[in-house]
Amino acid sequence: MIKYLLRRLAFGVVLVVVVSTLTFFLVFSGGERVAANILGDSASSADIAALTHKLGADRPLLVQYGEWITKAAHGDLGSAWTTTGSVTEILWRRVPVTLSIVGTAVLMMTAISAVLGITAAVLGGWADRLIQVVSVIGFAVPNFWLGLLLIIVFALDLRWLPATGYVTFASSPAAWITSLVLPVTALVLSGIASASQQMRGAVIDALAQDYVRTLSARGIGPASILYRHALRNAMPAALTVLSVQFIALLGGAAIIERVFAIPGLGELTVRSAIVGDVPVLMGVVLTMIVVVVIVNIVIDIINAWVNPKVRLS
Repeated sequence: MIKYLLRRLAFGVVLVVVVSTLTFFLVFSGGERVAANILGDSASSADIAALTHKLGADRPLLVQYGEWITKAAHGDLGSAWTTTGSVTEILWRRVPVTLSIVGTAVLMMTAISAVLGITAAVLGGWADRLIQVVSVIGFAVPNFWLGLLLIIVFALDLRWLPATGYVTFASSPAAWITSLVLPVTALVLSGIASASQQMRGAVIDALAQDYVRTLSARGIGPASILYRHALRNAMPAALTVLSVQFIALLGGAAIIERVFAIPGLGELTVRSAIVGDVPVLMGVVLTMIVVVVIVNIVIDIINAWVNPKVRLS
């Protein structure tokens, strides 16, 4: 188990380095264009050149990368180009916001998709067809459209929930919960379709195995077969879906946070890309990579604990 964990950790470190390196050379390659974007259309060539030199974007990319990777290894991601403060401080304020939204959405989606998937696999018939139809509809509807619809109905018409904004848990737990309801609901409804279908397929495959027929022939009840044996064998596939859905929700949070005016990583990514704040954008990308790697390592550990075959492989 220790060797397995060390292999996954080493792979995660390599992935972080490779993706961050590629991203760096992509986003830092247009320093002059970024300076022109920051100054606006009325800026002269001299002003653009002066700002490019001030930002250090006129140096060779390898020199910039060496400086950035050295500082990043010590937790220093540099300073923002368009706002005051360091990138690390900006990210430190934004990360809990996005993780609270995405984490809550993942937990809710896991519970609901498990219930829907198991119900469709076990009952079959009209229940299975109904759940599949609802899942397909949910998959086809964009999450930003759902977010706007939720705002119109529950915030503007019924006035039950706030339309926009975010309240920290430390400020008010009740207000924190109400500020999460609509964005989390939009994320869950848009992602639950594929998750429930994957869960359905995993349970159907598990129930079709020979050991299920053997246990049934020995007089073991259907409920015991399902919850004590079939679900355990379906767990690896469900965990894989969970990790994929987390990545999808993390990406979908960028749009949802813009719709609900939530100050998270997603909103910061879009704003930094628009104004050309390259250090902040690079910090967001690096943070998201690290979060995804950590989540996947945790999922792999749980998967190895549930399925001994993973440890042996």
